Amino acid sequence: MGESSSLFIERLRKDGLATAVRSGLRNTATGLHRAMLIRLWGMEIGKDCQISLSAKLDKTHPGGIHIGDSTAVSFRSCVLSHDYTRGLHADTRIGKQCQIGAYAIVMPGVTIGDNCVVAPASVVMRDVPPNSLVAGNPARVIEKNIRTGRWGKILRDPVPAVTAAQDILAQDISGEHAPVEDVSAPA
Repeated sequence: MGESSSLFIERLRKDGLATAVRSGLRNTATGLHRAMLIRLWGMEIGKDCQISLSAKLDKTHPGGIHIGDSTAVSFRSCVLSHDYTRGLHADTRIGKQCQIGAYAIVMPGVTIGDNCVVAPASVVMRDVPPNSLVAGNPARVIEKNIRTGRWGKILRDPVPAVTAAQDILAQDISGEHAPVEDVSAPA
């Protein structure tokens, strides 16, 4: 039994027939969309990428689109590789394990490093260093040294409850917080 069959059966048991069929059809459609972008338009799109069917990838200069492995380009986002007003045709690169948020715009000639997250509705006009989270118009680095997994999912180390309690106790012992006033005693 193939990997896709086992995923289908797992989804069928977990979520029901309608959800399993819808997910299977969507995965097939996005796989065909990726194949069309690569073979018909000549874009460089890595393995295991999720490109939304409503995402706009520049077809005026399709050879200028380069997307790394395990990257997700969300719905209604736009990745450009040309600028008509400046007569510019440039390579736009998105690294591995990145997430391009919904309605985000990546301007031509921009390089987004590996393991980056572009927040929804951001406008990326300059290069983004690896392991960064950017947001805004124009997009600015909000957080550095992030870790991402497949499709740009941010990986955070869980903070155990014991560690959090130890931090609170350490603050109490060191006296770094303001003392609590006793309001029950008469003035």
